[in-house]
Amino acid sequence: MAIYKRKQVWWVSFTSPSGKRIRRSAATEDKKKALEFHDQLKAELWRIEQLGEKPKRSWQEAAVRWLQEREHKRDIKKDIAKLKWLDRYLGEMRLDYIDRDLLTEIAQAKKSQASPSTANRHLALVRAILRAARDEWEWVDRIPRTPMFQEPRKRVRWITREEARRLMRELPPHLANLAAFSLATGLRRSNAT
Repeated sequence: MAIYKRKQVWWVSFTSPSGKRIRRSAATEDKKKALEFHDQLKAELWRIEQLGEKPKRSWQEAAVRWLQEREHKRDIKKDIAKLKWLDRYLGEMRLDYIDRDLLTEIAQAKKSQASPSTANRHLALVRAILRAARDEWEWVDRIPRTPMFQEPRKRVRWITREEARRLMRELPPHLANLAAFSLATGLRRSNAT
C-alpha cells in the first residue's frame, strides 16, 4: 500500500531501493498532495541509492549534529539559545536552500532587536554550522557567504599616572587598596577580588 490514511492525515509507506521500510506522514489531508509527496520521496531515495546523490539535509539536522559534536563547549548553552532564536527563520529548511538573501534577512531581524555585535554572533554560529556541513559532514557542496556587520572599534584607553593618583585619593581605604593592587597587577576586577 503506497499511501494510507490515519485519522485525517495521509501517510506514505514503501520499501526504498536499499531495502529499508519507509513510513512517513505526508502532513496533508489532500490525497493528490500525498501521492505527489510519495513520488518525490521515492524518486529522491532512488537517486541517492542508485546515482550516489547526497541526501537533502535540513537545518535542524545540522543544528542537532552540531550540538551533539560540540556538547563539550563551555558556552554550549549560548549556542542553544541562538539556535532557538534562529529556528523561526531556518527551522525545517533544507541546507541547500539557505542563501545570502535569507542570511541578510536574518541579520537585519537580529540587528533590529539587538546590537550589530549580537547579530554577528548569531551569524557566526550559522556560518560555523554551514561550514561543518560542507567541510566535515560533506552534506552540501557549497555554502553562501555570510554577511557580517561592521562592529565599532573601541579605543582602548589607559589611565594616566595623575588620574591613578587622583583616583586613589578619592576612594575609601578598602577600595584604594584593591585599586592599587589592580593597577599594579593588571588583573580584572573579578580576579582581583
